[in-house]
Amino acid sequence: MKYVLITSARNEEAFIAKTLDSVVSQTMLPERWVIVDDGSTDHTAEIVERYATRYPWIELLRLPQRQYRNFAAKVHAFNAGFERVHSLEFEAIGNLDADISFGPDQFEFLLEKLIEDPSLGVTGTAYNEEGFDSTKDSFESENSVHGACQVFRRQCFSDIGGYLPNRAGGIDWIAVTTARMKGWKTRNFAERRFRHHRRMGTAERGAVGAMFSYGEKDYYLGGSFTWQLFRVAYRMTKRPLLVGGLALLSGFCWAALRRVARPVSGDLMRFHRREQMTKLKGILGSLIKCRKIEKFYLGSNSATR
Repeated sequence: MKYVLITSARNEEAFIAKTLDSVVSQTMLPERWVIVDDGSTDHTAEIVERYATRYPWIELLRLPQRQYRNFAAKVHAFNAGFERVHSLEFEAIGNLDADISFGPDQFEFLLEKLIEDPSLGVTGTAYNEEGFDSTKDSFESENSVHGACQVFRRQCFSDIGGYLPNRAGGIDWIAVTTARMKGWKTRNFAERRFRHHRRMGTAERGAVGAMFSYGEKDYYLGGSFTWQLFRVAYRMTKRPLLVGGLALLSGFCWAALRRVARPVSGDLMRFHRREQMTKLKGILGSLIKCRKIEKFYLGSNSATR
């Protein structure tokens, strides 16, 4: 299965060499990797240029400098990269952040998953950050494919209309959830990991500020308030203890009070809430079952004594 990669990079000189080294070491190389320098003011472009001279399948595309970082600009940069590859022959397209690293069989593994299951539209892997493991410290399920490394079947990417520009974020979530709404499977696999070298959402803010922003995002992406309360309770048990959960709740409530316009359709919002409630019922059911088993064994031990 042939694939292409697109990376939007802005001021990533501290990490992009790790990403470059990971890709050039792959057991299955891409047909083309377009790295879009989105107006960096550091040495990001120069680092990419050194690799592009050695590997002809790496292409550097420079965009003009801009003052602010935002997610809509990231989509515009991605689309500029897509224009450079859309005429090539490929069956899969990967969106890759410029601050991650991974093993040499990352893409061979993901492409094999697409080959094995024709209904799989989007795939990725679990990830680690400093003090964070997405399989243990996240409230998301295996259907959530993390935006730092997403591989789409080309037909699926076409069906969802690609990434939709949204200044406040959630572009990767909208793409993956829309794919499921349209009948595609989405899956991240815990058998492989990538390393994210910067905490998610902290490019221009601290950890607490990132949690507040995530709370806002949960609201304008149409999330259920019931689900949000459980997510907040869960987040309070993680570092920063209590404060992270309170920041998450504050962001959600602040966006609700301001009646922030939601960039998602009514159909997508209803689909999202149904998924959340189904997932919540499953979580609560598992907890109740575990509690019953615990009581049974405690009762058995008491009777034995």
